Amino acid sequence: ASGEVGEGRVAEPEDIFEVACKVIGRGGPLDGLRVVITAGGTREPIDPVRFMGNHSTGKMGAALARAARDLGADTVLVHAPLAVHPPGGVSLVPVRTAQQMYTAVMEELPQTDVLIGAAAVADYRPKDSVDYKLKKSPKQQVISLERTPDILHEVGRQRGESSPGPRLVIGFAAETNDLEANALDKLERKNLDLVVLNDVSAPDSGFAVDTNRVTLFERDGNREAWPLMSKDEVAQAILQRIVARLGRLDWKTSQSKALDDSPEN
Repeated sequence: ASGEVGEGRVAEPEDIFEVACKVIGRGGPLDGLRVVITAGGTREPIDPVRFMGNHSTGKMGAALARAARDLGADTVLVHAPLAVHPPGGVSLVPVRTAQQMYTAVMEELPQTDVLIGAAAVADYRPKDSVDYKLKKSPKQQVISLERTPDILHEVGRQRGESSPGPRLVIGFAAETNDLEANALDKLERKNLDLVVLNDVSAPDSGFAVDTNRVTLFERDGNREAWPLMSKDEVAQAILQRIVARLGRLDWKTSQSKALDDSPEN
């Protein structure tokens, strides 16, 4: 057979639905804006078969990417390894380590209108990873650690100095203790506009579950505790807050009026 004629593989229904959502979202309140979202848990190599990581699945970040896409945003998902299928209709930038995620975000930054840092980025990495598998030894193994680049802190620093940066920068605070104090510290120290706090020690709002219970802290002092919701519902609510912060609540109304007032009409 020539291969020019024959049975073709139909796309999965889920993939067709994802693309349809992107098409439907065109003309939405975030149309024309670029939203960059980080997701997943970074992996810092110890040797070729072992790494330092965390329990993040990327569910929250993937939900945020879907929500941004559905509102018409040009959506970029910079993601470490995910335990969920990444959404269709968004630009995917796969990475593994904190350094790779830092580099990818910095490359996207000049074109970014909204940055949402939902990834669980490692704070430390092995100082000296090796290119061979470490073997068991009767001696105790000691792994020296060094800091990884702080993505949101660097974005906040740039916003406060040489460049305006994204119009909105949002971070997540996944905490287990001193919840409010840690969230407010992150808001201030990283020059964020909004922090989304969640208690990852709670069984219904931690990693690898489909629900989340969050509290929003905004730079103007506003705080708002939300009830338990699915991560998709949380993502949609966060994106609606972004729409409001950007002053685009009446976007469709203003666009319709502009069309009605145009000379062609």
